[in-house]
Amino acid sequence: MARHPYLSLNVFLFVAMCLAWGLTFLPVKIAVVHVPPIFLAAARFSLAGLLLLAWAGRDAFKVPAQAWLRLVGTGLLVNSCNYALLFWGMAHAPSGLAAIINMATIPIYTVLASRVIEGHPISERRIAAVALGAVGLGFLFATRALGGLSAAKGDGLEFWGLAAIALGTFCHCVGAVLSRKIAGTMPTLTLAGWQTAIGALGLILLSFALEPVSGAHLRALVEWPTAPALAFVVIVGSLIGFTIFLRLLRDWGAFYAGLFAFVSPVIAVGAGVAALGEPFGWPEAVGALLMFGAAAIALRK
Repeated sequence: MARHPYLSLNVFLFVAMCLAWGLTFLPVKIAVVHVPPIFLAAARFSLAGLLLLAWAGRDAFKVPAQAWLRLVGTGLLVNSCNYALLFWGMAHAPSGLAAIINMATIPIYTVLASRVIEGHPISERRIAAVALGAVGLGFLFATRALGGLSAAKGDGLEFWGLAAIALGTFCHCVGAVLSRKIAGTMPTLTLAGWQTAIGALGLILLSFALEPVSGAHLRALVEWPTAPALAFVVIVGSLIGFTIFLRLLRDWGAFYAGLFAFVSPVIAVGAGVAALGEPFGWPEAVGALLMFGAAAIALRK
């Protein structure tokens, strides 16, 4: 049974997880200036996949034969499609807004994916969450299409960058829902490790097919500032953040563990404004509040 959060080590770990996932958007934003975005995602998940499978140890081989097809499909959705779109979008959009759209839409998209794939009914409350989330997304996109604060000063592809992030997040949620059928057939680290490694392979293929990757980009992976940025997202984002989330999922349940969706984006916005001078005005604040409200309704028991 899920327990109510209490003042303990888990509270500290929750704060650490929110910081880890909120701060990963900043190094990605910095690194995509120096290497192609999908190539960066491929490097991240190649390293993370190897480390997760090594961490799983003998359990890495505990994959039922009948689970492989779904494992491959979900790995491509959760990691290849999601992160190709997310990292490309972050090359053109502010890191704070990327975090808001990525994290605040996960509860909403999950509700929709669960309905379509598993036939779970959608309550009136969650219909309201989907509607409110759609209004919030629409508001953010409208400010970009009409030349909002960031659009006036930033990348001309910002609108499409945010759209790519929204689509990538939807791919992640579809893959996550499809993963439920095989989640109980293997250890959690085994599932995560293989999905990450399979996702990395897909990202490698996408990068070499779509991006002008050169030897200079390979060298950039081990040079400043790309190397420390890559190390941060692999170690802090993929390994430490994921490990803490698994513990909180066990101890607190999905609802309380999922509250990072309200904290991490705020950290990402603050980091983007402080470190990169990213603009964040009233249109962004209104859209963010609408989406946070939608996520709160969707997550509520």
